Amino acid sequence: MVNRAPALPPAAGGSLRESFTTELRAGYRRNLRDLKPIAELLALLRFGEQVISGTVRTIVQRRFPLEEYFVQTWYAVRVCTLPALAVSVPFGIILALQVGVLAQEVGAVSFTGAGNTLAVVRQASPLITALMLSGVAGSAICADLGARKIREELDALEVMGISVTERLVVPRMLATVTVAVLLNGVVMFFTIMTTLFVSVAVMNLPPGSYLASVTTLAQLSDLWLSLGKAAIFAVICAVVASYKGVNAKQGPTGVGDAVTSAVVVNFVLLFAANFAISQLHTTFVGGPLG
Repeated sequence: MVNRAPALPPAAGGSLRESFTTELRAGYRRNLRDLKPIAELLALLRFGEQVISGTVRTIVQRRFPLEEYFVQTWYAVRVCTLPALAVSVPFGIILALQVGVLAQEVGAVSFTGAGNTLAVVRQASPLITALMLSGVAGSAICADLGARKIREELDALEVMGISVTERLVVPRMLATVTVAVLLNGVVMFFTIMTTLFVSVAVMNLPPGSYLASVTTLAQLSDLWLSLGKAAIFAVICAVVASYKGVNAKQGPTGVGDAVTSAVVVNFVLLFAANFAISQLHTTFVGGPLG
C-alpha cells in the first residue's frame, strides 16, 4: 500500500492562498509607490515638451493669445515686484556685512565691491527672482488652472477643440519669462546699491575703490549668465505650476494640495537647476563658479 501525505484541510489551504495573494498585492503597491516619483517626473518632462512645442506652434502659426499674455504679464509684475525688492534689500545688507568682514580678515578689502557684485549678479538676483516668481506668480498660476480644472472648464475647452496648453499655459509661461528677466535687473540694481551703501556707510570703504574693483573683475558674460538663469528658472516655475494646476483633483482641497506641491517642487528644481547651470558655465566658460 502506498502511503500518501495527508491533504491540507480546505480552510488551511484557502487561508494560505489568501495570505499569499494579500502579500503579493501589498508588494505590488509598494513597488508602485516607489516608482511614483519617477513616473511623476517623466509626466512633468512630457508636459514641458508639450508646452515648448505649443509655444513654437502658436508663434509660427500666428495664433498666439496676446491679450492673455499682457494680462498675465501685468499681474505678475504687480504681485512680484514689491516682495522681490523686500527680500533683495535685507539680503544685500547681510551679503555686504559678511563679504566685508571676510575681506578684512584675509586682507582683500580692495576686492569687496567685486565680491559683492559678482555674488549678486551670478547667484543672488536670479535666485531671488525665481523664488518670488515660484512663491507668488507660480502659486497663482497653479490655483487659477486648478480652479478651472475642478470646474471642468479645461475639459470644456478640449471638447471645443481648443488646446489648453496653447490657450492658457503658453501665455502664462512667456509672461513669467518676461517678468523674470525684467525683475532680475531690478533686483540686481537694488541689491548692488544696498551692498554699496552698507560697505561705504558701515565698513568705511571709499566708493571709488569699491566701484573700481567691480569694473576690474566683472564682465559682460556675468550679466548674460544672470539673465539666462532667470529665463530658465521662469520656464521651470511656469511649467511646474501649470502641470500641477491642470492635474488638480478632489475639489478645492486638491487645488490647495496642488499649489503646495507646486511651490515645493519648484524650490527643489530651481536650486538643482542653479547648481547644474553654474557647473556647466564653469566647465565650458571657465572662471569662478557661476
